[in-house]
Amino acid sequence: MADDQEHIVPGVRTRIMHGGHAPSAFHGFVNPPVVRASTVLFPDTQTMRGNGQKYRYGLRGTPTTDALEAMLSELEGAHNTVLVPSGLAAVTLPLLAFLSAGDHLLVVDSVYSPTRQFAGSVLKRMGVETEYFHPSIGAEGLARLMRPTTRVVFLEAPGSNTFEMLDVRAMSDVAHAGNAVVMMDNTWATPLFFRPLEHGVDLSIHALTKYPGGHSDLMLGSVSATQESFGRLRETQMAIGINGAPDDTYLVIRGLKTMAVRLEHHQRAALQLAEWLEGMPGVARVLHPALPGFDGHALWKRQFSGASGLFSIVLAGGGDTEAAAFLDALRIFGLGYSWGGFESLAVYCNLADRTVAKAPSEGPVIRLQIGLEDPEDLQRDLEAGLAAVTALRQA
Repeated sequence: MADDQEHIVPGVRTRIMHGGHAPSAFHGFVNPPVVRASTVLFPDTQTMRGNGQKYRYGLRGTPTTDALEAMLSELEGAHNTVLVPSGLAAVTLPLLAFLSAGDHLLVVDSVYSPTRQFAGSVLKRMGVETEYFHPSIGAEGLARLMRPTTRVVFLEAPGSNTFEMLDVRAMSDVAHAGNAVVMMDNTWATPLFFRPLEHGVDLSIHALTKYPGGHSDLMLGSVSATQESFGRLRETQMAIGINGAPDDTYLVIRGLKTMAVRLEHHQRAALQLAEWLEGMPGVARVLHPALPGFDGHALWKRQFSGASGLFSIVLAGGGDTEAAAFLDALRIFGLGYSWGGFESLAVYCNLADRTVAKAPSEGPVIRLQIGLEDPEDLQRDLEAGLAAVTALRQA
């Protein structure tokens, strides 16, 4: 019986609880130590000149960063993972690692806006040409855009703010046929609900600031890679000189222990509110991929095992004034950027920088982060926001 149990693969929640750190390796303490380090001493010059010592300098890793990298690699099904100081750094590092002057970059037009800003500034100065494609283009449409110089295809699913879906495997196959590397921002789903590397992606990107941290008190990002792509990623990380700070790294380790439990509430509450909002006057559309009426629902259902707490609504008419009236009437939802923490947030989405995937025409887009509050209280808060827009129009 004991031998049979040794061959059972533990569930993902069990692996989160026990991965990345062996208590026996550090006096039995269940959590890894927070190692704040720069200098590491060597016993002699021979060791210092060679590679006989695991830790050589704080920038190159510590027991704390090792623990989180191991946990994330296990969750992602990756060869290895690197940590960086923010989610945006997790986007920019792999782009810098795999792009050079004269290269062509294909990016889904519903991408996280700072990714677009990086492509239009730093990458442009480097001589990289960026081209955006509509998320509904499909594999055949993507194939028509591929060039001999296309080196990276950058995906995000669901899309930022408007939640468009992609066939990740089909697009990855097209990219690989053209000798391009595939990167995907997977922050919305986390590896609990989607594992990009199982769908052909080479590098899976996360803002650990969001659900893994879970408490709106840290900045950290990660890139989990296949064996073929990891070496170049790590080499670039060390050449630039960035790694995760020890305290933020530890906070993500702690946050991961409860992420599955938190996501269950985020998912349930968000879907409850999204379904209610679908029938509310003043709401033109609800942009949530888990809703059966959403355009990308079939793709979401086929590829993802769950949904997080982030979605958007499109108000029925109006613009900046109506969006402000809605947001200013909220009392529980905070007005703030980021998401994935314990608290509910709301923001007005400016989609003016898109090139082909234009903003919804019915009215302003309001993104909602559904936190861990009671959904009934959040519903009353949203009712107040919609009532404020109605009162504005009647004034």
